[in-house]
Order: sequence, then C-alpha cells, then structure tokens
Amino acid sequence: MNEPTHLNAAELAYLGDAVFELMVREMLLCQGIPFRTINRRAKNYVSATAQSEMYHRIFPSLSPEEQSIIKRGRNLHSLSRAKSAGVSEYRHATGLETLFGYLHKQGQTARVREVFLMCVDTIGGLT
Repeated sequence: MNEPTHLNAAELAYLGDAVFELMVREMLLCQGIPFRTINRRAKNYVSATAQSEMYHRIFPSLSPEEQSIIKRGRNLHSLSRAKSAGVSEYRHATGLETLFGYLHKQGQTARVREVFLMCVDTIGGLT
C-alpha cells in the first residue's frame, strides 16, 4: 500500500471518515448509550458541522505536519457536499477526516486517540 504522504487527500479522507466513525461508535457503546439512540448521538460527532467545529478548535494544538495534512484535506475540491452543511463546513470536516486517515496510515494509534479525545472534548455538551 502507498505511504501516507503519497496517498491523495481524497483517499486519506475516505479512510479517516471510517476511522473517526468507528471511534465514535466505540465511544458511545462504551458509554452505555441505549442502542436505539446511538445513531442520533453519533450525528453529534460525525456531522460536517460538528467536525468543522472540531477542526477549528484543535487546529492550534496540532503539529506543523498535522496542520499541513489537515489543510490538504480542507483544500480538496469534492464533487459532493453534506446535505445539512455549507461548503466551508464540509471542506473543514474533510480536512479533519484527512488527518485521521493520515495518522491511521502512519500507525500513530496513540496520536489518533489523542486527537480524537481533543475532538470529543470540543463537542462535550452535545451528548
């Protein structure tokens, strides 16, 4: 498989979307959230609006390399966009997903967890 730095932003975002969603699902299940409400709760974290907010809140805490990766994803021009978010929010959310895909491909499991916890802390009041 390609080195993470050689994967394009769309590929990293695609992977990062799955990594992030899996982490949200595991977190909610561990919190004992009733299964019938899990999807509604997950949307508080996986929506483009929420992820855009996370992007802005964690950006200053990222390393220069991570900032570069997240900007690569943000600058990706996609043919699709979120139904309930503006173009800017969607692009920032894509940047966040790109970072998760990159860190995952780098095998930086501990850093993925750290960044995820920073993201979750920014949305704390929604669960």
